[in-house]
Amino acid sequence: MHDDPPRVLSQRDFDRFAALSRDDNPIHCDPAFARGTHFGATVAHGMLLFSLLCAHSARQLPRPALPVAQALMFPAPAFVGDAVQFGLSPQPAPSGLTAYATTVSSVGNGQTPRVTATGASRWLADASPAALAGLPAGPEPAAEDGDAALYGLRPGQHAAAVRTFTAADLDEYIALTGDANPFHADAGFARARGFAGPVVPLPLLAGMFSDLLGTRLPGRGTGWMKQSLRLAAPARLDEPLTARVRIVRLRADKELVNLASVVIGADGRVVVQGESLVLVRNLADKAADRAA
Repeated sequence: MHDDPPRVLSQRDFDRFAALSRDDNPIHCDPAFARGTHFGATVAHGMLLFSLLCAHSARQLPRPALPVAQALMFPAPAFVGDAVQFGLSPQPAPSGLTAYATTVSSVGNGQTPRVTATGASRWLADASPAALAGLPAGPEPAAEDGDAALYGLRPGQHAAAVRTFTAADLDEYIALTGDANPFHADAGFARARGFAGPVVPLPLLAGMFSDLLGTRLPGRGTGWMKQSLRLAAPARLDEPLTARVRIVRLRADKELVNLASVVIGADGRVVVQGESLVLVRNLADKAADRAA
């Protein structure tokens, strides 16, 4: 596999992804706020990095494929001016799927390269609605033992948002990330494989979680530590989609929150399942009275 040239991140990239995902969490968009956090400066959205990883992966694959699962851990942030690069290492996978260990590395001016994200991905080459439906379902995250409250947060609290992705959203996603995977960039290609039209990219769908986590629950200042995603069904452009996140565990000593996440289609089908681990150390409002 050949390496793509590094992508140098800019505040303009962060602001464009914030507008696209609706996640204007100040750790990404407000330099003054971010300077007062342990980051010290604005940091890239986790799902922006995932978008760029998908773009790189799609260019490396021997034939077009659809990302159907991704796990990510974010051990270090990526800042404005960082040059980010992406790595794929083939892994064993069930029949019909291609799997990779994935890395995102970043380096600032004069700094030592650091690992910004690690994880694993699975891709489905002969993707169709039926093939997606045939993939095994993930377990529903259950409530775990933990603390009863943290900064006004409690297990069972939830938040939801409805979003309809348009052709303009898709065009902006492709322009920002360079992810021209034909499953979402070529309507004719997608229709030839049984889809109603372009498939909404998994990073855009996961961006609905980014919006909820970073602006609603836990709220502004939240930082992503881990995320798992599984694509269960295609999402169509101009289809109303509902994203939901629900707190399943609080760990007050480490200022960590675990949440279950799901995107539901207009007909009630599960589109994406996921689990999130977030850090609330920098939460802007640590005394919020949040409704369950």
